[in-house]
Amino acid sequence: MKTAALIIAEKIFRDEEYQIPKDILGKAGIKVVTASTTTNEAVGKLGLKVKPDILVSQIDVGKLDALIFIGGGGASQYFSDPLAHSLAIEAAKKGKIYGAICIAPTILANAGLLRGKKATVFSSQDGIEALKKGGAVYTGGDVEIDGKLITGCGPEAAKKFGETLVKMLLP
Repeated sequence: MKTAALIIAEKIFRDEEYQIPKDILGKAGIKVVTASTTTNEAVGKLGLKVKPDILVSQIDVGKLDALIFIGGGGASQYFSDPLAHSLAIEAAKKGKIYGAICIAPTILANAGLLRGKKATVFSSQDGIEALKKGGAVYTGGDVEIDGKLITGCGPEAAKKFGETLVKMLLP
């Protein structure tokens, strides 16, 4: 069975960017593990309450097929987080699918993983600048795939992001 880890912030993760891909992955028979910096209740921007399965520090990239960062304002807690960066780098090095949606591609840009890669991000000036600073080829698309990297632009892309993840995991 394929396994995907969805990493959410403790507060203000984007509800639909988490729930819609999680449901799509689950329906496709992919195991979803939710990780955060707490295993107590995490609360989304729109009020969704989630009890993460594991701490980000407990993620074993070797046992995953995909590592995905979920957006929303709270994702900024991972922008400069050395552990989040090292997990993303490890996933990329091990040939795993890795990605992010909304403002969360900033995490991958700051980890040095977007240099020369096609990517998209929530269309805020900060997000676009962070990607360009990180060497990404910003496309402005809903969902971008570059090798094993997948990025999505925000809540409106959540369904397409989830469906694309399934296609990447179950080719």
